[in-house]
Amino acid sequence: MTDTALIAELWDVIVDRRLHPVEGSYVNSLLSHRKGIDKPLEKVGEEATEFILAVKNGESDRIAEEAADLLFHMLVALNAADVDLSLVLDELASRRRSR
Repeated sequence: MTDTALIAELWDVIVDRRLHPVEGSYVNSLLSHRKGIDKPLEKVGEEATEFILAVKNGESDRIAEEAADLLFHMLVALNAADVDLSLVLDELASRRRSR
């Protein structure tokens, strides 16, 4: 599986969980939390802080783990905000083309 395919697969699972909730799903617990969008945003903030600390402390294994957590929670937050991943990818592509 390519790196981009993995991100696409994660995105598809997040979208599917929102459309078809699954009992006990972590994604559903974030998307349907009583705090609304604040819950996934809290997780983004938490994971961003943990990522920063891992980088600052030079903890290579933790850097990868925290980056994965941050990326995952950003995807959930994007979905909660009704922003499709394709918009983010298009923005990245446009920035790449402008160089």
